[in-house]
Amino acid sequence: MNHLLNNISNPEDLRKLSPNQLPQLAKELRSFIIDVIATKEGHLGASLGVVELTIALHYLFDTPNDALVWDVGHQAYGHKILTGRKDVFHTNRQFGGIAGFPSRSESNFDAFGVGHSSTSISAALGMAIASKLKGEHKKQHIAVIGDASIASGMAFEALNHAGVTNANLLIILNDNAIGIDPAVGALKEYLTKVKTDKKLAIQNNIIKALNFDYSGPIDGHNLQKLLEELERLKSVEGPKFLHVITTKGKGLKKAEEDQVTYHAPGKFDKISGERIKKEQSKYTKYQDVFGKTIVELAEKNKNIVAITPAMLTGSSLNTMLQKFPERTFDVGIAEQHAVTLAAGMATQGLIPFCTIYSTFLQRAYDQIIHDVALQNLPVIFCLDRAGLVGEDGATHHGVFDLAYLNCIPNLIIFAPRNEIELRNILYTAQLGLKQPIAIRYPRGFGNIINWQQSFKKISISKGVCLQEGLKNAIISIGTIAKNVTEALNNIENTHLFSHYDIRFLKPLDEKLLHTIFNKYTTIITIEDGTIKGGLGSSILEFAAKNNYKNSIKIMGIPDNFIEHGNVATLQKKIKLDTLSLTELLSKV
Repeated sequence: MNHLLNNISNPEDLRKLSPNQLPQLAKELRSFIIDVIATKEGHLGASLGVVELTIALHYLFDTPNDALVWDVGHQAYGHKILTGRKDVFHTNRQFGGIAGFPSRSESNFDAFGVGHSSTSISAALGMAIASKLKGEHKKQHIAVIGDASIASGMAFEALNHAGVTNANLLIILNDNAIGIDPAVGALKEYLTKVKTDKKLAIQNNIIKALNFDYSGPIDGHNLQKLLEELERLKSVEGPKFLHVITTKGKGLKKAEEDQVTYHAPGKFDKISGERIKKEQSKYTKYQDVFGKTIVELAEKNKNIVAITPAMLTGSSLNTMLQKFPERTFDVGIAEQHAVTLAAGMATQGLIPFCTIYSTFLQRAYDQIIHDVALQNLPVIFCLDRAGLVGEDGATHHGVFDLAYLNCIPNLIIFAPRNEIELRNILYTAQLGLKQPIAIRYPRGFGNIINWQQSFKKISISKGVCLQEGLKNAIISIGTIAKNVTEALNNIENTHLFSHYDIRFLKPLDEKLLHTIFNKYTTIITIEDGTIKGGLGSSILEFAAKNNYKNSIKIMGIPDNFIEHGNVATLQKKIKLDTLSLTELLSKV
């Protein structure tokens, strides 16, 4: 059989097909995605769910002249394959390969770079207004957004604005009732009712009330229906909204049945869909150390509550939800709301653990300052995925948290070097702190088997000495201490080095720093955060304030965005891996 996909390198090739050939192409595209992701890994379910929609959009619209914006980007694999990246798709998310999300620097078909959710409507509206101002009245602007993402505050802000413009904007709601975890909230419940109640869709419609030309809901896997409705909407002026019903993981039975796991399943058998089991690690993921510890603490402290913005599984709060459903809150993709919700709870004597990926907490920066720190409310921020996270790349690396939190008054900042330290700071934080604290920890496994030890209170602001030496001092923060320790074990002159884990970026242990600066000639700071504004910057400020003249070398994430690739490869590139540190210390 002649494979249609073999002859398609770009949308111009796609448009040469007849409409009745497109269902066959959809099968081939779905199989292609499954074949590659089965061995190379990546985000599977979301892209499988929008295969027909992807084909229909590129078939009917003049991309890239018409701007197509994919929200988040988990759903854009089919888009990448049809827009010139089929032959390199096997490099997806790998070091030196194509990115896992749309990227403007990668292709002119990627109208807007994405990674975080709920940005598509604002971006597409901005493009549509620009086209009006430039007199490009025929140009189309399409935003494809999921039902979990449209519930975010930013998406609502954009809808509110778009509804009072005459912009040539088409918003397509990819409604599959799930983000990474099942979608939550009143809007999700409304969308569920709309699917079965046509009267509700026509008469009492939220989107129509915002001045959109609403159509749907329609079957997102029926290419004929999609083509008919999209063709009609091309000629409708002003803001338009198409409600499309899809199935996440469509075409792979296991992915349809277990949509949470198959969002990003790792390697799997492309025929059966069965996941290929990795060798069981004897260590525990940091997220699971957190998840198990908070349940243990919550059993003894009834005031503990947990909050997450749509990251129950990723943050390992699903166990907390099972055990204490009334004290666990998934607020949807709403980081700003999550932070201020926690602040409100803190005013009433609750102990909120606000658990957010480091890169996502950036989206709630004003709330951290204005609603928490300014009022000195004891919210416990648990920043999962801190540091380099790997294949998700620049949009997801949690490398800015130390720097962006460092300048905020009243905020304690702590980075555990291992699982026991994480466990003990979680215990310490719920004992009655009178101010907010941010605790950052990485993605992936730790390196201690027996981490579930008796709790010990950590003294706020106190650093520790891990190794005593004669001449030089290394100051590290967080789990990068492991690489430092291994490097010191590799060098002959290890006796010349002391190694300190400062633990608290804020407040700094100034008593310990005075000891270090008075005792050692050369001081090296090492962190897995950006060198601008983090640990190194703080040590330089301390030295300047106290008129110390020691030689200080700062190591960390350089002042540029780091690409995608596994963490070991990225650490090697920026010389934070054990071997690079070994070479550095050997020359000091």
